[in-house]
Amino acid sequence: MSERGFVRTYWRIILLVLFVAAAVFALFVPGGIMADDSLAGGNETIDDGDPTNLQYGLGLDGGTRISAPVVGMTAENIDAGAVNEDEGTIDTDRLRAIETTLLEELELSGADARVDYHEGDQAVHAEVFSSEVDRSEFAAALQEAGVEVEADDIRDGVTDQTREEIVRTIETRINEAGLAGGQATQQAMLGDDYYIVVEAPDMTPSELRELLSHRGAVEVVAHYPENGEQVNETVLEQGDFQNIDPATFDSERGHHVPVSITSEAAPGFQEAMNEMGFTTEGVGNCDVTDQVTGEIDFDRDPPNYCMVTVVDGEPVDAHSVAPSLAENLRSGQWADSPTFIMGAQSQQEAQSLSVNLRAGALPAELDFDRDDTFMVSPALADQFKTYSLFIGLLSVLSVSGMVYLRYSDVRVAAPMIVTALAEVVILLGFAALIRMPLDLSHIAGFIAVIGTGVDDLIIIADEVMSEGDVSQQRVFDSRFRKAFWVIGAAAATTIVALSPLAVLSLGDLRGFAIITILGVLVGVLVTRPAYGDILRYLLTDDK
Repeated sequence: MSERGFVRTYWRIILLVLFVAAAVFALFVPGGIMADDSLAGGNETIDDGDPTNLQYGLGLDGGTRISAPVVGMTAENIDAGAVNEDEGTIDTDRLRAIETTLLEELELSGADARVDYHEGDQAVHAEVFSSEVDRSEFAAALQEAGVEVEADDIRDGVTDQTREEIVRTIETRINEAGLAGGQATQQAMLGDDYYIVVEAPDMTPSELRELLSHRGAVEVVAHYPENGEQVNETVLEQGDFQNIDPATFDSERGHHVPVSITSEAAPGFQEAMNEMGFTTEGVGNCDVTDQVTGEIDFDRDPPNYCMVTVVDGEPVDAHSVAPSLAENLRSGQWADSPTFIMGAQSQQEAQSLSVNLRAGALPAELDFDRDDTFMVSPALADQFKTYSLFIGLLSVLSVSGMVYLRYSDVRVAAPMIVTALAEVVILLGFAALIRMPLDLSHIAGFIAVIGTGVDDLIIIADEVMSEGDVSQQRVFDSRFRKAFWVIGAAAATTIVALSPLAVLSLGDLRGFAIITILGVLVGVLVTRPAYGDILRYLLTDDK
């Protein structure tokens, strides 16, 4: 047989070899196929002694899972008078006016109320993210803004968009903290309630709660003298920052985070610095930080010209404008390359500041009074990992023994075992490729894949060999097609049955369903056809 004829006849075997090679590459080559870690969340590679690129979830690596609802109330689909359906325009000034009224009437900070038009359902929703406000107060504030809403129209919880923003922010925060395998999801509960579920390997409950308990809203406040008094004025908010570098340290500037400002915000900041005097008499003139305790005291003798870094309303560091920065601000050249550094008093604060700037602020807090916490210790997780490996090997050996006893023919049994193992290798490679955190539920899925895979291969072998000699390729192909219809129908049934588990938020069952469905698809599309080609090559005379 020519090379072209061999490829045309046995292309399914070649495809299987290519899949296995790609899986091995993804599993064992550092960085795998997806060398750009930013595609997987930007995690740095962590050397944990594991020679593979696999990531492990809570059950196999230890860590903490916290699920909690979001603090907030929502007035859905309000008649804000901001939507012109005929012209298809939205009056954003009207939305901001309602939001301002809510903040003033309810005495909230700027991040605790939101009024937005949602394109998904083409409606205006008002949200309040504070446990200090009840429904009647929320309704009264909306009425003050000219919106006809009763207390009964308000529900607990936040909108889908807010929950999705919370999930994205937490995932970014976990990734920026270097917690490989961490993830955040939202889970529907009975009664139209939703919980945010956060898993973080290698963290204790207190550490994870600390990571999630702060909203991480960062702003820069100018503390300067005006009319004989010291005043505070916000000059930069969270959305004004971009290109946040990691926290760093040098002997001259201490702990700090290099940042740049958006081109939209830079001219206004530059103008404000000049008008407030930070670039003239304010250069190097900041004395509000106790050099011993590090505490910030705004009552110290004026005048002070301080740039104060504030996180969640609390000042974390204050420093003056450096002469070189002041010179660039005075000349007007700073806005062309708007960069500076934000100081911090410790490495931990600098790291936290960098993470908060990169991840953004949580739009709402989680309600830890109603949380559910689950923890697996690293030692117990190591036991689970060892037992999982042992059970996997035991299942392979058991299946191998039964298959050999069933056929007593190495030509049939050996390819069957090799093909089934190839299926598992391909799935592990896929998991390494997409950085899927493997958990106990996924291990159960792998074992199920081995079982269903060998079932299908036995069906193929029985159908091909049950009616006697198969030395002719035409006879083999006829019997193989008949067997393949059977396993194809079984695969379709399995996929349909497990699809609801893979789609719905049912905890660990979802991981089991996803791996099983992926295994069935790989089996039907790659490994079963390849096994048929192997049998054809070994059992027929047409080579």
